[in-house]
Amino acid sequence: MRWLVGWSSTAARALGAETAGATGYDGETLRPVGSHLLWGDPDPLWAVGDWRPDEVRVVHADAQNRIAVLGICGASDEELRRGLFTARGGALRHLTAWPGSYTAVVQAGRRITVCGDLAGARPVFHAPWEGGTAYATAALPLADLTEANLDFGHLAALLAAPEVPAALRDTTPYEGVRRVAPGHALVLRAGAREIAGYEPVASLAVAAPPADPDRAVDAVRDALVEAVRVRLAAPRHVPGLDPGPVPGMGPAERRAARGMPVPGIGADLSGGPASGTLALLAAGLPGRPGTLLGHGTGAGERLLAVTFNDLAVGGREAELERAGALAANPRLHHVVVTGAEDTLPYADLDGPLTDEPGPSLVTAARHRTRLAAGSADHFTGHGARQVLDAHPARLADLLLDRQRRHLVRPVAALTRADGSVLVPARVYGAARRLSRTPYRTGLEALAERLMRRRFDEPKGAVGASLAALTWARPGPAARWLTGEALAEVSVLLQTGADRAAGGPGQRPGEFRARTVLARHAADLRVLEQAAEVRSQRLHAPFLDNQVVRACRDLPEALRVKPGARAAVLRTVLEGAGVTDLPPGWGTPSHASSAAAARTGLRLAADSLVDLFDTPLLADAGLVEARVVRKALREAAAGEPLPLDGLADLVSLELWLRRLLARRGTCWTGTPARARAVPAGIAPQRGALRAGARPS
Repeated sequence: MRWLVGWSSTAARALGAETAGATGYDGETLRPVGSHLLWGDPDPLWAVGDWRPDEVRVVHADAQNRIAVLGICGASDEELRRGLFTARGGALRHLTAWPGSYTAVVQAGRRITVCGDLAGARPVFHAPWEGGTAYATAALPLADLTEANLDFGHLAALLAAPEVPAALRDTTPYEGVRRVAPGHALVLRAGAREIAGYEPVASLAVAAPPADPDRAVDAVRDALVEAVRVRLAAPRHVPGLDPGPVPGMGPAERRAARGMPVPGIGADLSGGPASGTLALLAAGLPGRPGTLLGHGTGAGERLLAVTFNDLAVGGREAELERAGALAANPRLHHVVVTGAEDTLPYADLDGPLTDEPGPSLVTAARHRTRLAAGSADHFTGHGARQVLDAHPARLADLLLDRQRRHLVRPVAALTRADGSVLVPARVYGAARRLSRTPYRTGLEALAERLMRRRFDEPKGAVGASLAALTWARPGPAARWLTGEALAEVSVLLQTGADRAAGGPGQRPGEFRARTVLARHAADLRVLEQAAEVRSQRLHAPFLDNQVVRACRDLPEALRVKPGARAAVLRTVLEGAGVTDLPPGWGTPSHASSAAAARTGLRLAADSLVDLFDTPLLADAGLVEARVVRKALREAAAGEPLPLDGLADLVSLELWLRRLLARRGTCWTGTPARARAVPAGIAPQRGALRAGARPS
């Protein structure tokens, strides 16, 4: 893991690198373990972890005015300096408008500004400490610093309503540690904190002016190309030296066996449109990796394209064929990684402790197998579906904007999938109800569903679309929570409804799309930590601020068309000069991942039942062990239960066990006991009530 951490205190101390940090136990200086000081007291800032030299930049205007940028940022030092001067006047949005994925921290006197991103892949956390405020880009260091206990209310909301901001609020799994919402910045003035939004909010009273589809797609292309280009322009990093040959193994096999990535640039190549677009863009930019030997200014390096072939579960033959056709490009070096039953979900549940829990913990070993054969800098297509596709609730947005004619094509596609002539009336009626339903009413309806344990939803593609046509819906794991846990989340929703009389300031479809994106970005962050390969960087350009902004400007009418994502990415590639795409490129396929999850659950059923023999979730009052064990047995036997809900339960149980089994702390100057959840989880009733207090 890599993070930055610092604090803003009320009392000014002497400035100096040697004295940066508070005084801990026995007079020892309190500072993060394995840290590099960026600037000192009175408001110190550290970079912690294996940051590359080019990923940390600090630009000074003078001793009291400076900016630090951590991550991949396309701004020059002069642009950073201009951004610093502009930020001193209070303007923040420009700090998030440079290409790349990064966190910007600005110090102007005693005022500290930390900018989060739009998607939530680079969050910012804060907690009160020593009369001031400590902040970090990871929650666990702040939990260690404050010896925070678990927030049971947050854990209950994470299972009952993971995509409902009114339930999650700004809390984290650690009591007292708060999260800055996507699209916002944390502003600290001598210890006092303020949360400021940096994105303009569109008016709900007046419809937005119609956007030109061609210009909007061109903007997506420009943003995506620039996001890829800024990563290729970064210095190359070679992983640790190969210790030497191993009998019977080639260089690539040795690197994979030792957990070392291949030097250079690589990308996933699953056969889907997102990964294929990034691979072809990265391979085709002039003078960059992918340039043929002897052409342009490059040195002939080919882009490493990695395809995962699951031998245990079929159903992806067409995608593999398309990946092979794309890999015929001479600028790509194709590697196929095969996986058997030992790479299925739930097969290997050992792994490192992540900052927060996430459902991807049950598939981390599967992803690690693929990434171990990848490059030191590896592109992934994560986030493309969330930023480009139309959430079903966007049909209500079209009705709000009086664009009923654009409902014809998506409704016709659902009708063909279902085969019923009643589909248009059902979908139109649900979209019309949502367009006329206030946000407060939507929260109250969800609170009522949780209290009465109504979790049954229609089946099939039409049923999923109808269920999504609402302001808020229960999570897939909600059906297995205790009545007390559901009651506490229901109270949170009722409180949120009372505070949300004016609504969230967005249309229902836009609002739901942003919450889904935030959920996906948070889980991707967990996956990146759980499946981490040493010396490797995963790049998800679709989650960059500028790409997210460009995708949000796509017209609703274009977005709701069937196959819109593939059409937009095809246009992006054509604008970049790539036209020879294989037949069927962009055809969606989700059946194989669901089949892999069900097969992995069936094979690992006994070990999962043992995991929930005496679960920590039951000690926390969130579930009853026998109920979860019964659900696991039924799902393994083929019962149509929501597998993603079981993944939520298993991953949260795993995370709790890893958290309580850890030793040590993120800080020096504290005894070994000074860490998060110092007392563990004691079996108790009413544990949720303390953590469910509204903040």
